[in-house]
Amino acid sequence: MAVVVDRFRSSTWGWLRGTLAGWGTLALCLFAVGFVIILVKWVRNLAVTYEVTEDRLILHKGIFVKSIDEIELYRVKDVRIDFTLLNQWADLGTIAITSSDETTRAGPLVIRDVDHARARREKLRELVNAARIKRGVREIDIVPEDL
Repeated sequence: MAVVVDRFRSSTWGWLRGTLAGWGTLALCLFAVGFVIILVKWVRNLAVTYEVTEDRLILHKGIFVKSIDEIELYRVKDVRIDFTLLNQWADLGTIAITSSDETTRAGPLVIRDVDHARARREKLRELVNAARIKRGVREIDIVPEDL
């Protein structure tokens, strides 16, 4: 069994304090509408858990009907982080993972509202490099030439 290096969910509290939409929702709490928005956001965040092991990124999805999807770390091509000025203040970010895995064929896996996103991104990059070394895999990009 692989050792779990990190386990996290998107942060509802981080979203509230680290985004303009969150601050707007807190303002709407004066009219009770904001509480409904926070509840919906919390249930969405509760439905997906991300687990990082030495070899894989595992997505546990669902509350009543569960599914598990995995991305082998040696297949990860890029780990990007995006954050606004408000996100930086709240130590929150959005991590986008591009890989050659079927999970990200249609587009990058986007994990929003991640607490300590910079540290998590760096740890993920280290694990990706270690997984490539362990398997003896190299990243080679082939760019088609226009004729």
